[in-house]
Amino acid sequence: MNVVLKFGRLVKFEHSIFALPYAYLGMILASFQAYGTLPSWRVVFWVTVAMVSARSMAMTLNRLIDRKIDAKNPRTAGREIPRGVVSVKEAAAYAVISFIVLLISASMLNGLCLALLPIAVVFLVGYSYAKRFTWSCHIILGVTDALAVLGGWIAVTGSFHAAAWILGGIVTAWIAGFDIIYGCQDVEFDKANGVHSIPARFGVKRALTISKWLHVLTIALFLSLPLFIELGWIYYIGVLVIAVLLYMEHRLVNPNDLSKIHTAFFTINSYIAMVAFIFTFANVIVNIV
Repeated sequence: MNVVLKFGRLVKFEHSIFALPYAYLGMILASFQAYGTLPSWRVVFWVTVAMVSARSMAMTLNRLIDRKIDAKNPRTAGREIPRGVVSVKEAAAYAVISFIVLLISASMLNGLCLALLPIAVVFLVGYSYAKRFTWSCHIILGVTDALAVLGGWIAVTGSFHAAAWILGGIVTAWIAGFDIIYGCQDVEFDKANGVHSIPARFGVKRALTISKWLHVLTIALFLSLPLFIELGWIYYIGVLVIAVLLYMEHRLVNPNDLSKIHTAFFTINSYIAMVAFIFTFANVIVNIV
């Protein structure tokens, strides 16, 4: 149990709530659009395994790659690898095991999932290095998480659809927006240590403005999704709730007070992910029935 808890804290397992609901939405909407039904339990199982293993691999590698930066930053110095709770060898072994599980799960879904796995791995590994070269690292993180949606979609149909790309765009804009907010707390450290980010490049005030516009784009993409797949009033109520939550998120932070970033980052965004899933799923169930 101690080992499970140790590695669970290492990869911030609770943050799976951000991407996993959208992977399920990708599956559900793909099955509804293509077959008028819900996805099989077999697909649900292997997509869940793929998601958990992909995220575990990515987060473990992120902690490994960033261990020296984390050790310098007072906010992150208490993470498991800098503190010695998890050794470099243990983390590397966990990443390799996670990759093997991801490979198996992709092979159990379909040929396209397996064929596209190398591209996914490039993003899962590469986004950890992005902050060393470009302030667009937040967008790259968003794209990486959006792969969960596309993976869930093609796991069902073995092909892409316009709705899958819209849903992927939603995740990209939403994640990038709140990651910018999260990055505001490290501006001075990032500048001093050559770490690239939008807050470090443009300042906190402009960064928060960019984040707001990304979340405006998120709502616009939510509203455009029904143009490509049948969704009705239940879905739109969910979008309204999400818009209110995003408004609340941006009311919690301002350039002069970043003390509520944790609430804005984790609490509100976990609500957003669940609202998106629950209302969209409910709408699909009504349509099927």
